[in-house]
Amino acid sequence: MAVTRTARTPATPGAPEPEERRTYTVDELAARAGLTVRTVRFYATRGLLPPPRIGPRRVGLYGPGHLARLALVDDLRRQGLTLAAIERYVARLPEETTAYELAIHRAMVASWLPDAAVECGRAEAEERIGRPLGTDELERLAAMGVLTPVPGAGERYVLDTVLVGLAVRLLDLPMSREAIASAREVLLRNAARTAHELSEVFRGEVGVREAGEARSLSAHMQPLVLQALLTAFQRSLNAELRGAFPADGTAREGEPDAD
Repeated sequence: MAVTRTARTPATPGAPEPEERRTYTVDELAARAGLTVRTVRFYATRGLLPPPRIGPRRVGLYGPGHLARLALVDDLRRQGLTLAAIERYVARLPEETTAYELAIHRAMVASWLPDAAVECGRAEAEERIGRPLGTDELERLAAMGVLTPVPGAGERYVLDTVLVGLAVRLLDLPMSREAIASAREVLLRNAARTAHELSEVFRGEVGVREAGEARSLSAHMQPLVLQALLTAFQRSLNAELRGAFPADGTAREGEPDAD
């Protein structure tokens, strides 16, 4: 079935509703995803979407998790996967996978794709992000590297579409733009170092192989390495958070004193 796209619904003025509480009818979900209702229903019949929650008057209501799954499916299609391969990929995801976790999966998939930065005006940025953007939101998005002003071009920006899903979640967190910028710098610095060291390891492995075989090995290794990095990072972060915020509610302030 050919996927038919439609124009996305513009953001409406007013205070944004918390992302995790938003619900959509099938028409609203299709509009937010840039798809037709027919395509959304087709994906649902193939098991790519969990069933909606039944609301008043027995209307099916969808949430951010459904929208995130549609975005992930779209990225997998752009990666060149067949529908059958996408179904196998999505089938491995637990039904209770959150929109945030799906955004991480999407970022991993999108990292295999060419850069997905687009230049746009403020209205289009608000449409893609799904909420009005005030001065504070614009500054925080810039600190994330998601929405970068184009010098000397007025209200023109370069939008990193890969990071939009994560950016929306971060906008709802009580973090200053300074903290966001510092966290981003830490992630980029360590990601660059890890990528360099891993490339040195694999360079020795593929250096003696034929060019075609080396490219094939690299293509197969990339998603495996990304999954391994994600798993290792999650475990390390969980360990750090458990140490920083123990179950008794006390925050760690440096190393404990020796007895």
